[in-house]
Amino acid sequence: MADFDAHVPSIARVYDYLLDGKDNFAADREAAQRMLSANPLVGEMVRENRKFLARAVTWAANAGISQFIDLGCGMPTAPSTHDTARAVTPDARVAYVDNDPVVLRHLRALVAKGNPGVTVVDNDVREADSLMAAVAAGIDLSSPACLMMGWLLHFFAPQAARDLVARYVVELAPGSCVVLSAGRGDSDAADKGASTYSSEVTRVYNHSVQDFASFFGALELVPPGVVDAREWLPGWEEPVRLPPRIGQTIAGVARLG
Repeated sequence: MADFDAHVPSIARVYDYLLDGKDNFAADREAAQRMLSANPLVGEMVRENRKFLARAVTWAANAGISQFIDLGCGMPTAPSTHDTARAVTPDARVAYVDNDPVVLRHLRALVAKGNPGVTVVDNDVREADSLMAAVAAGIDLSSPACLMMGWLLHFFAPQAARDLVARYVVELAPGSCVVLSAGRGDSDAADKGASTYSSEVTRVYNHSVQDFASFFGALELVPPGVVDAREWLPGWEEPVRLPPRIGQTIAGVARLG
């Protein structure tokens, strides 16, 4: 695990600040504030993403999936993946994956406090083969699992994102599901916010809805398909349409046959 520089903002800690978390440093807060100044919707979008992920985990658990792989999970926050899954399936197993040293310290403290069935994996999400080999220490990859990439794929160019998801899908058993979400926008403010984040933290891509949908490949989308995260309500054939907005979290869930 690499050490960290508190003077350099990180993806996970900026995200934590946007969720009103306390596990961040001045550099993270300053970068987040500059992004919020450019695009004030970002804070809402981050919170909407967390709510979507909780609904998706609940849906997967109710569908009989009891294993969850949370890639690029970030700081432990409420509602956590393991608490959400265990509200439905008390013995659900979760693998949290990240490579931010501060995130890993908090996750390992969580496990040390007594959370059997929770595995912490230190790995770069781009290294799918080695990552999944490490995940297999706590997750039975011969049985269905829910793979989560929440607010992750906007850090990859479209073709790289498609390739990355495909590399993980081949590791999953039939009956598994894939949960994806990303932030995007259609405005000068969204472009300015993305530019600010790209220059201060890491490069981000403003994917079109069409590109985002292509990240699922040939997988079967769960209704209502790819929508604004606020509109993803499991079991609804059609989303509850909200007024258009210049920025949103786009999201979807798909099944493996």
